[in-house]
Amino acid sequence: MIDTTCTPTGRVTRSLLGYGVLAGPLYVTVSLAQALTRDGFDLTRHQWSLLSNGALGWIQVANFVVTGLMVIASAVGLRRALATTWAPRLVATYGAGLVCAGIFRADPALGFPPGTPAGTGTVTWHGILHFVAGGIGFAGLIAACFVVARRFAAEGRTGWAGYSRVTGVLFLAAFVGVATGASSVATNLGFVGGVLIAWAWLTALSIHLYRHTS
Repeated sequence: MIDTTCTPTGRVTRSLLGYGVLAGPLYVTVSLAQALTRDGFDLTRHQWSLLSNGALGWIQVANFVVTGLMVIASAVGLRRALATTWAPRLVATYGAGLVCAGIFRADPALGFPPGTPAGTGTVTWHGILHFVAGGIGFAGLIAACFVVARRFAAEGRTGWAGYSRVTGVLFLAAFVGVATGASSVATNLGFVGGVLIAWAWLTALSIHLYRHTS
């Protein structure tokens, strides 16, 4: 049924924001399903990027590319809903980072996939580009949290401003921890938690703007 209370322009904006609602749950569901079922994968030791390797690696590659494109589409929706430029650009940077992270696979490491030697292993050009793409994408999303927080604070919406700032700080801390090369269980699980928090923020923001678009 067509929503007659929403203008044609609003319906397009809502459709684009809908990709932001779905991208996070899709990425997390596909990643966790693999993490819990693929032979040799250990959630406490292995990062989700490693799932791009092995016979079933195409699943995670597709997960990166599809969700990245969805995030880029949602960024267009953010641009239309917020009537601003920087936050959508930064979110789009995150989406582009996901696409590139899928194109340039992470190197096998830490014994995954099975048969891979323990340790960091051989570093290849596509492994380096994967890390660079991820770093740029994560930086974009972290910056977007603070830009959105500033926008909401200026509008007197302290709840959303605080939520956005906290998300940015927590995700930044998680990323710095894993980027330093620390391989402890706490660091790895902390990064997983940071990813979940960041996706939850993007999902919640997309839902919020979707509901307030007419």
